[in-house]
Amino acid sequence: MDPEKQSHVSASRPGSSGNTTLRNEQGNPDAVDLERLLGLAANKLDEANVPLREIGVVFENLHVQGLGSDASFQPTLGGLFNPLGMIENIKSARHPVTRDILNGFEGVVKPGEMLLVLGRPGSGCSTFLKTLANQTAEYHSVTGDVNYGPFTPKEIREHYRGDVLYSPEDDIHFPTLTVGQTITFAARTRAPASDGGRCGLSRNEYADLLTTNLLSVFGLTHTRNTLVGDAAIRGVSGGEKKRVSICEALAARARIVSWDNSTRGLDASTALEYVQALRTATDVARMTTIVSLYQAGENLYKHFDKVCVIYEGKCAYFGPTSEARQYFIDMGYEPANRQTTPDFLVAVTDPNGRILRSLSSSPASSPSSQPPAPKTSTEFADYFNRSRYALLNRQDINQYKDEMIGNQKAKDAYQRSARGEHVSMSRKKSAYIVSLGLQAREVVRRRLQMLRGNWLATFLNVFSYVFQAIITGTIYLKSSKSTGAYFSRGGVLYFALLFSALTTMAEIPSLFSQRPILLRHMQWALYHPFIDQAALFLVDLPISFLTISIFGVIIYELVQLQQTAGQVFVFLLFIFSVALAMKGFFRALAAACRSESVAQTFAGIVILASSMYAGYMIPRPSMIGALRWISYINPFRYGFESVMTNEFRTLNGTCDSLIPSGPGYENVTLINQVCTMVGSEPGNPNVDGRRFVALSYEYSYSNTWRNFGILVAFALGFIALCLLFTELNTRTSSNTSVVLFLRSKAKNAIRPKSSSSDEEKGSAAIAVVEEVSREKETKAKATEELAKDLATTDVFSWQNICYTVPVKDGERRLLNNVSGFVAPGKLTALMGESGAGKTTLLNVLAQRVSTGVVTGDKFVNGQPLPRDFQSQTGYCQQTDTHLGDQTVREALLFSAKLRQPMSVPIAEKEAYVDKCLEMCGLEAFKDATVGSLNVENRKRTTIGVELAAKPKLLLFLDEPTSGLDSQSAWAIMAFLRDLANNGQAILCTIHQPSAELFQVFDRLLLLRKGGETVYCGDLGHNATTLINYFERNGSRHCQPGENPAEFMLDVIGAGATAKSIIDWYSVWAASQEAAALQTKIERIHGEGREKKIVETTQHSEFATPWIHQLWELFKRDMQSHYRNPTYLMSKFVLSIFAGLFIGFSFFKSKNTQQGTQNKLFSIFMSTIISVPLANQLQVIYINMRNIYEIRERPSRMYSWTALVASQLLVEIPWNIIGSSLFFFCWYWTVGYPSSRAGYTYLMMGVIFPIYYTTIGQAVASMSPNAEIAALLFSFIFSFVIAFNGVVQPFRQLGWWKWMYRVSPYTYLIEGVLGQAIGHQDIRCSDLELVTLNPPSGQTCSNYMDRYISSFGGYLANPDATSSCQFCPTNSTDTYLSSSFNIFYSHHWRNLGLVCVFIAFNIFAMFAFTWWFRIRTRSIAELLRRRK
Repeated sequence: MDPEKQSHVSASRPGSSGNTTLRNEQGNPDAVDLERLLGLAANKLDEANVPLREIGVVFENLHVQGLGSDASFQPTLGGLFNPLGMIENIKSARHPVTRDILNGFEGVVKPGEMLLVLGRPGSGCSTFLKTLANQTAEYHSVTGDVNYGPFTPKEIREHYRGDVLYSPEDDIHFPTLTVGQTITFAARTRAPASDGGRCGLSRNEYADLLTTNLLSVFGLTHTRNTLVGDAAIRGVSGGEKKRVSICEALAARARIVSWDNSTRGLDASTALEYVQALRTATDVARMTTIVSLYQAGENLYKHFDKVCVIYEGKCAYFGPTSEARQYFIDMGYEPANRQTTPDFLVAVTDPNGRILRSLSSSPASSPSSQPPAPKTSTEFADYFNRSRYALLNRQDINQYKDEMIGNQKAKDAYQRSARGEHVSMSRKKSAYIVSLGLQAREVVRRRLQMLRGNWLATFLNVFSYVFQAIITGTIYLKSSKSTGAYFSRGGVLYFALLFSALTTMAEIPSLFSQRPILLRHMQWALYHPFIDQAALFLVDLPISFLTISIFGVIIYELVQLQQTAGQVFVFLLFIFSVALAMKGFFRALAAACRSESVAQTFAGIVILASSMYAGYMIPRPSMIGALRWISYINPFRYGFESVMTNEFRTLNGTCDSLIPSGPGYENVTLINQVCTMVGSEPGNPNVDGRRFVALSYEYSYSNTWRNFGILVAFALGFIALCLLFTELNTRTSSNTSVVLFLRSKAKNAIRPKSSSSDEEKGSAAIAVVEEVSREKETKAKATEELAKDLATTDVFSWQNICYTVPVKDGERRLLNNVSGFVAPGKLTALMGESGAGKTTLLNVLAQRVSTGVVTGDKFVNGQPLPRDFQSQTGYCQQTDTHLGDQTVREALLFSAKLRQPMSVPIAEKEAYVDKCLEMCGLEAFKDATVGSLNVENRKRTTIGVELAAKPKLLLFLDEPTSGLDSQSAWAIMAFLRDLANNGQAILCTIHQPSAELFQVFDRLLLLRKGGETVYCGDLGHNATTLINYFERNGSRHCQPGENPAEFMLDVIGAGATAKSIIDWYSVWAASQEAAALQTKIERIHGEGREKKIVETTQHSEFATPWIHQLWELFKRDMQSHYRNPTYLMSKFVLSIFAGLFIGFSFFKSKNTQQGTQNKLFSIFMSTIISVPLANQLQVIYINMRNIYEIRERPSRMYSWTALVASQLLVEIPWNIIGSSLFFFCWYWTVGYPSSRAGYTYLMMGVIFPIYYTTIGQAVASMSPNAEIAALLFSFIFSFVIAFNGVVQPFRQLGWWKWMYRVSPYTYLIEGVLGQAIGHQDIRCSDLELVTLNPPSGQTCSNYMDRYISSFGGYLANPDATSSCQFCPTNSTDTYLSSSFNIFYSHHWRNLGLVCVFIAFNIFAMFAFTWWFRIRTRSIAELLRRRK
């Protein structure tokens, strides 16, 4: 290795370790020296004669456009039918609105250089990083010249994609893989083929060594065997997950990497370690590194070579980091006191944050010679293009282009190096360095690891199959071989086929959740996306076969279907084949669709069509010609035909009902009797199963192996399409962010950003300055007025707070004897490294913990807390949880109406909310929906919502600057400073404050891991009090320009790999400052006890009555539904489509036996659409409940009972509208009489939607998330629907008859069908007429009259003397009562019973919500309390 390079490496890594902090190998035995490791790897490459390839990126005239405007209208249901809106939508569809994201960028980043990209959110930083990383597919257009050394973007994309990576801001990984498995997989799939490239190690050893070292460098060794996890699966913390993302990208060994805000969620010390590691890797491995950071500290900034400042999509500066600060000072702006360079560079792009340089600080020159400082983004770009830095940048570009563009020698060397890493079986020009076989091996291994990590889900899936098989098998237990069980045998075969196939639809959500990971891995050239799907099929195949075999065998043996080995084999073969084909179909559908909602909609339609046209519900002879084609493309049809003919080919059932029989026919012989079953023959007491299925279904056993071939073709075709779509459609659609305003109030808010002429540009600049000054004046006035309402003189204090929670191995203490106070008018910071317990302490103090044991004391003025302490405080959470389609003003007003007393007039609350909007700087966005705002304005809204409640005692804030850029963070903290200056007491956790931000605080409570106090006291001017404390107690010296916040975290050993040799907790406990703190707290208590006790202003749990809460919630929820046209239209479209499809499938059903059965199935299928409709409303219900549980419940805003009641009341009208649309499309199409439409509409259009609304919300009430709710509802529905007497008639239910009586669908179907077609005649079709011969000398009428008078039926040819054509049923009442236990006279009773079920569901909603979501005590505690 070049010694000059080594010296450069050493010089470029300014160390921060002092005498109390030991990094790397000095004090941490698990740490690794990354520089030494990379140097060793470089030496090994040199020894193996494998050149270390390097590549830079150069770009000119870069222009990126995206779809979407800056602002638009909030969509509503009414807006969909607004003619003007329709015209606008047509125009936008024909001519999409585009906006410039980036314009006019040029520059070069060479190997060994690090570029820092700075800008405010929405300025285009992420787009810039993606574009330089060659990830441009999501944008409308990208123009300009971009070259990667001697290669074009097309060449990089096709051949060297894995060398140019984009590491996204969001940390999305497979949750059921461990940390080690995640990183090892990337290392394996990007491991070079040559031994030199792998340092002489095997592929497995290389991957293991690289993983071990990366985990050690980033302090993740202890998490190696921990699942990554997600919202549903417990795993590593957010900060650890961010480090996993960093390690995964480094394991991929790219030459150019764009890192998008990769320090989000990391504390300052860990962020510094990360940037130091990047600096080392860039220098030693000659990487090209491009990084965007929010709130970058000065220590981080010094590690970069160049910086690019982006202002509203234009380049404000591109050049050396060392000269950027002076560049903007010379431009006419000056940094604030102790403002870091990155913060200053971002501040100049913010009209509210930049400071014009005063004349006194300007160089000695006449005012006329000093041009005015640029103010708009265009002026900034023009100023830069005229500067010497732009000239130097162009020279740099030209020099690099001269060296690299067209340099065939460099191109050949790079190609040799890249091809040398390819394994022997891979194409040398492929972007993937491992062969398809190796890719498949690694991805199959990963799929097995994922299976092992989520074994519980696999077990539950198998259990559901076994459970459903037992239930279904016992419904049809030991089915008779007589003709009376023919219908039942068809039902169980149909259900076995349907259940095993349709359960695969549940995979669609997981496939979409994995798509971003597949996209990232494809872009990193780890493996082909289709390989992942192929691996999924391979891993699933044995599991599915085993599961379906167990399922099939249980059903087969319980029902006692035909017991020959060949028939068992054919049955299992076909249910597995159909399941495999449908698995392929649903996966292909998910791969083909861009969004999950579209895939789910199509899947629902396919389920409806395939289940109806399998041949069971509508036999082929009864299918209408216009829709019969569906059966030919339906895999179920071929599977059902084969299992039916397989079962019935050896069945010769004894007739259950010979006609005529009974009194008067005792001596009749078989010659004069016939069986009523289709396929019977005169004089034969048995019915041949083959003849039965041939006449009833037009099925033949001779088609069995043809059908199997068709199913195999379906399965292979769907799998091939799945693999193809996965490879070609692994993309996610992306639009630029748009602020959505209410249409009625948006005109004043939506203004063009810039104009075309120079004169207009000048006036725009003046307008910006005037607008900023007006905003500052308005905000200052609002702050002053608001302060009168918020000022407090009460002091909140706490002593010896300990918090212990139960864990797997016993107990764990999260807080250890923490004491402190928050004074009025003071801004107190609560800080510490990740895992120190900052948020935990905040939650304990705010009384927001429901588990574990809290000890210690909390006081207000030295006296016990008031009962309504939570109502007298405000709590701003780190996550900005709001109802997305509520406007900012509506969110604040909702808080004011429910959290301020009823005695306060509405007009006063509205005026107070307007003051809060002005103070929060949200007046321009008051009519914008919260969900469309950027991060800063959402954070302002969160604070505004709490201020609207008028907190009297204290304001808690958890990480108010998290995820913000430095300027937005400064704006938020300046706002909090204003509040504190006017008397508000504030306690605030904060993660990575700059020195400037740190100075905003008055006091600090510093914690280390374990919740132990390291410091609690005043900061002092420029944090001198804090610094003196640490230096006096043995820390290293704080450098003059060093950020005090980073200094203190460094000396206490914060960070991923840092350690401290001083026990700062013990130092604090023995210090004078700790004793002084206790003395001061006691003095506060003494003075406070002389004051009047803080009264409880709210004597009930909530500030407003229950009925007022319900009304406000109802208005909010109804408004939210109206502003969610996608949800409502999907509900209405599904209802209309299902109504038309079911109606035309059973079009004008005749009054035959089959026609009557068709009408029964038309109602049965109508009940099935309640499943997707319930799943839709469960998502809305659970989302609203999440908002309540996260933010509104801890704030004591309203009662949970009001929330549940409002959710029910809001949903019912929309579902009644949807069911009414279904009714009108379905009722007359099937052929029901108009005279009976009233009752049917009452049941199907009103009562039924209320029923599925209540049962859907009751299931959601006990479910943790929408996915579990959907699974539970589907399970309950399948359980209940099986016992309603349709798929298995009541007389054959046996032991399960009690379930028939408790199934609500029993009464729904009986009520609707019995009333709709009861008291009507039946006329048999020619196929349904049975033929018998009367005794010699008798006419048909003479022979059958006695039987007809006793049992019903009619003769088609009463005067004939042979071949009597007899219909066993002449009225619907007889047919329905004998076959399905349905009676016309029960229809009003049935309506009442369905209403009883609805009442039970409503009770269950409240009971489940309390039991699963509200209850905080265990059952044992509740029982002890009762005693």
